[in-house]
Amino acid sequence: MKILVITQHIFPIQTPRAIRSTELVNELARRGHDVTVYAVLGEYDYSDYQRQYNVKVKKIPIRWEVFPNNSDGSGRRTIFDKVLSKLFRRLEYPLFEFYFRISEIIEKDNQYDALISIAAPHHIHWGCARAKKRNPQHFPSVWIADCGDPFMKNGLTKEHLKCFAKYERMFCEACDFITVPIENAKTAYYPEYRDKIRVIPQGFDFDIKTVRQEQRNNDVPTFAFAGMFYADIRNPRLFLDYLCSLKQDFRFYVYTRFDALLSDYANRLQGKLIVKNTIPRKELIEVLKTMDFLVNIRNVDSPNQLPSKLIDYGIVGRPILDINPQNPDTKQIDDFLNGDYSTSLRIENLQDYHIANVVDKFENLIHRECGHE
Repeated sequence: MKILVITQHIFPIQTPRAIRSTELVNELARRGHDVTVYAVLGEYDYSDYQRQYNVKVKKIPIRWEVFPNNSDGSGRRTIFDKVLSKLFRRLEYPLFEFYFRISEIIEKDNQYDALISIAAPHHIHWGCARAKKRNPQHFPSVWIADCGDPFMKNGLTKEHLKCFAKYERMFCEACDFITVPIENAKTAYYPEYRDKIRVIPQGFDFDIKTVRQEQRNNDVPTFAFAGMFYADIRNPRLFLDYLCSLKQDFRFYVYTRFDALLSDYANRLQGKLIVKNTIPRKELIEVLKTMDFLVNIRNVDSPNQLPSKLIDYGIVGRPILDINPQNPDTKQIDDFLNGDYSTSLRIENLQDYHIANVVDKFENLIHRECGHE
């Protein structure tokens, strides 16, 4: 079966959507499907990857930005890009360009049985809907719109102009299925389209042995966080303030692409906080295995989203300190620092996130809609 996947990012960038896209494409190709993936590429050479997985990698041509947000992180954004983004952000600039570019791609490259479009950004879905509206006879037989986060009702970005709701309704009307990673996400979509929603979790390669929760041999309590912080829904400030008040020695490793919320704490914690850039997922898992425990900062007022790092935390098998960023439980923090992990967060049904099980669900949707049950 010929399958087209459209996404903003694939590897080597390490983001939840890039990981989902890459793992999905790899597993579909391993199963013998003829897979083409379009993404915003950079300078990375995908020749070896295409030969290894028998996948065709093609570029989404971005024209509005001098240096778009590439899959390999190459190129620094210019002043011109930054100024335009600030001025026209509420008009969905620069992401609105996907509406036109994706439509152009599908209209020219349209000999596929199935389409899987992956958001964020949702503007990719909008472009697919535009292509289907303009040229329905040459559109794939089945379209799955995969959504990591909702758009208008995502609880994170509350400043989308109401006029853009019509584009969300447009793609929901046009697609055959909407896939979301968790059950709670359904309520963030318009009620009239919820019968199209299917829950398909984030998929991961599990070819990594999990680790039992035995005691580590670190000289001082050593723990880590991997992922991104947000000022509004995932802010570590109160947690870090409490750590600053402690006399106890420890080492807190943070692996993140954006450290703006940590800048004031590096000096205050005097070497106890070690901030590092993101590293490839398999390397990160090996690092996390060496930790006494791992830290999760919950999303506030955003029950429709589940940090994908929790799945890797579950694979690693280390205890998880689950922090409410608005009201950290200081007793629980003390317990973890003293080796008492009895309140560790449990990740249930880990096998649901195995990439093989995830792709089974995508295949079932495609086969059913194409009449191959």
